[in-house]
Amino acid sequence: MLNFITKEESFLKKPYMELTIGMMRTGILGFGGGPSVIPLIRHEAVSRYHWLDDDEFGETLAIANTLPGPIATKMAAYLGYKLKGWPGALVSVAAHVLPSCFAMVFLIAFINVLSNSAMISNMIAAVMPVVAVMLGQMAYEFGEKAVKGLGKVLGITFFAISFLLLRVISLHPGIVIMIFLIYGAFHFKLKDRLKNKKTDRKEESA
Repeated sequence: MLNFITKEESFLKKPYMELTIGMMRTGILGFGGGPSVIPLIRHEAVSRYHWLDDDEFGETLAIANTLPGPIATKMAAYLGYKLKGWPGALVSVAAHVLPSCFAMVFLIAFINVLSNSAMISNMIAAVMPVVAVMLGQMAYEFGEKAVKGLGKVLGITFFAISFLLLRVISLHPGIVIMIFLIYGAFHFKLKDRLKNKKTDRKEESA
């Protein structure tokens, strides 16, 4: 008989290798700070290796945003821990961070030259639109899921409230995320209560 192996089973045979390769790719190709690296981490974790699904990735990202420290490093640590515990977390973080550290040490002697280089400035300007599109695509997909889960009215309302809190009031993103997480914990209970009240009113009117 032929033994068919799923992607998850095949991954378990070489977890450290794939963790190292995946996180090294995010560390080397990531550009512009932590948030811009998140689409790359999502591609490796969700699309390429299927370590977790989109919903779990979104939930993990939301919780990670409420904690102090670089978001990309926290996500790398979580993925490693999810797959192989603390050793996996150490391997994942090291694979994500070390390429940039080595590159910085190697290039430190040329940093003054590179900072004034027109070529480097043009390269950075060319990469910016790509990063913007990647972030926009991820935001659209998460927003679409939020609207499906909460409904159009509540979803758009929450988008407007979050925009006001973040851009107008300039509240810290971690605080905003914590507020919505607390509400989300009671959302379905409130929804069920409203449904029960409506059904009770219909029965009384009938």
